[in-house]
Amino acid sequence: MDRREWLGVLAGAGCTGVAGCGGFGGPTELSDPSTYSEPGERELEWLLDGESLCSFGVSGRMSRETLALSTEIPHRDGTRLNTVTLRMWLPETSSPAEISLIAPVEGDSSPPPSITLSYPDREPGVLVEVTDLDDLADETISTLDFLVRPREPAPELAIDTSIALTDGGWLATDYRLTGELRLPIPENG
Repeated sequence: MDRREWLGVLAGAGCTGVAGCGGFGGPTELSDPSTYSEPGERELEWLLDGESLCSFGVSGRMSRETLALSTEIPHRDGTRLNTVTLRMWLPETSSPAEISLIAPVEGDSSPPPSITLSYPDREPGVLVEVTDLDDLADETISTLDFLVRPREPAPELAIDTSIALTDGGWLATDYRLTGELRLPIPENG
């Protein structure tokens, strides 16, 4: 094999290796977020190399028998959100809560993302899936607002969170961030 053929083989192998780096072995899993709490607020924060990669925050206030929730998902500059999946459930009750999305989610110039609310089989609660984020993918998402009405008294709302995110750049890395937060439900207001 001459030198040109050898360099061609190495360059081809190098390009193949670089092109597959972001997806090799699947996304990097981060499943132990830091948690922060204030009265009526909870936040999960995933760190990467000692700096915040992404966080998921919820604030809630009770009005009569309904809990109004506002969420916020800020993430590091240069990253893009791919999907957000939330499972909202009441840990100490036998019936699921009624959950509705009250604020439309839309970007500056694109159609709104796809949002699905469903009741998953064999798991308690309501599953909320946000996909096709388009121009919202690189912004802080602060327009997911929900109304939660427990069918029976419940001390807290649990939110299982799964966020798929891509770190941009030449060697993009995919991340899957998971965690659970619990927001106390105050007495009826």
